[in-house]
Amino acid sequence: MDTSPPFVAIVDDEEAVRRALLRLMRSVGVPARAYASGAAFLADLATYRPRCAVLDLHMPGMSGLAVQASLAALAPEVGVIIMTGQHSAEVEAEAQPHAPLAYLLKPMNDQLLLDALASACAAWRQP
Repeated sequence: MDTSPPFVAIVDDEEAVRRALLRLMRSVGVPARAYASGAAFLADLATYRPRCAVLDLHMPGMSGLAVQASLAALAPEVGVIIMTGQHSAEVEAEAQPHAPLAYLLKPMNDQLLLDALASACAAWRQP
């Protein structure tokens, strides 16, 4: 069983995005781990269970939608925030059956992301 403190998982194939989001999480005191692929993130679920996952939709290999569907089956308690730089109404509709906490467009407004995280991680919200 995972006894590590709760954290946010950031899953994005772009290193610059991962670094920026880790920096944002650190600036508000939210523990976070970054993953370059959906497969790497899902492989880590056996050891670590995040409170919330921020998923990029368009990644090589396993898409964010595939990761979201896997999470719904393997760890339904993990909240999901979707982010994409290539929005379409069809893709947004595909994400809805697994009830993401938010569907955000890149470049993201930091406060919108932090507000969405507050839904999943109320204990981490800064006073």
